[in-house]
Amino acid sequence: MRRWKGFEHGVNLGGWFSQCDHTKERHDTFINEDDIKKIAEWGLDHVRLPMDYELIEAEDGSYMEDGFAYIDKVLEWTGRYKLNIVLDLHKTFGFSFDFGENESGFFENEDYQERFYRLWEEFARRYGNIGDRVAFELLNEVTDKELCDIWNRISTGCIERIRKIAPNVKILVGGYWNNSIESLKDLLPPYDENVVYNFHCYEPLIFTHQGAYWVPGMDRDVRISVNATYGELAKATKDHLSMASVPLTAFDQEAQLGTEYFDKYFAEAVRIAEERNVPLYCGEYGVINLADAQETLKWYRLIGKSFNRFGIGRAAWSYKEMDFGLTDEHLKDVLDDIVKEL
Repeated sequence: MRRWKGFEHGVNLGGWFSQCDHTKERHDTFINEDDIKKIAEWGLDHVRLPMDYELIEAEDGSYMEDGFAYIDKVLEWTGRYKLNIVLDLHKTFGFSFDFGENESGFFENEDYQERFYRLWEEFARRYGNIGDRVAFELLNEVTDKELCDIWNRISTGCIERIRKIAPNVKILVGGYWNNSIESLKDLLPPYDENVVYNFHCYEPLIFTHQGAYWVPGMDRDVRISVNATYGELAKATKDHLSMASVPLTAFDQEAQLGTEYFDKYFAEAVRIAEERNVPLYCGEYGVINLADAQETLKWYRLIGKSFNRFGIGRAAWSYKEMDFGLTDEHLKDVLDDIVKEL
């Protein structure tokens, strides 16, 4: 499978310009140059930068130079420390993966879609021709499967417009069910050789999201070990979740979770990527801060072995806070070891 060199080991800067209160204080202080330097010292090769449209667009769709100035600063810092960067549009006018954001209408409203296209043309003019160190991720986590055909049309139209300005910039495209790996088969074949297929992985969800308040059906008190057997994980999933991407019942029910789980999870996507000659990238993966720190480390080791086996680039969620923070207090004793697996 074709590797995406320069974007193989990364981390998300979640909560800085997205999923946050868009205040000057937040934008000025949440991440600083020392954080970017630290990420480079970890030995990573890139960061993924989630951005909401509110950072750079006013309500009427006009652009805000002070917002673009923040992106410029991140590009300056990452350039200084030789890190590549994915510019990820985490929310666009009329759509967010988070229903609590109360964004709606994007997939039905051509005016909203046109605004989306124009924003990406603006990104292309500003950042699309400064070399291979910058990549564009069109939209974070399309939700419903019923949006697949519409999203294929929108994403293709957007790529066409970007290509008139920035013919060679790498463009990431993910699918429905919140960038699920299952959706990759339903994406259109890559528009050109500079398209990357993008997915997210938080499997098995019953472990990585144990006790998560935002997951439907999940009790805040649910706790389960990464050392649980497949049978125990399957029962907990049935009791607290509606589905699992890889059926846990497909494995020896007395065995503990192992790399074979992730190998099976990735296998079909790898086959599709090889057939279409497109790189694979996992833009988010991680473990909630409610899990045991040593068990979090073990999970990173398991999934990391599969990423390496197949040559899948990735960016962990997330550098700090956001319920998954790598640099937060609960992981301080294992952080150095986790960093080796990223």
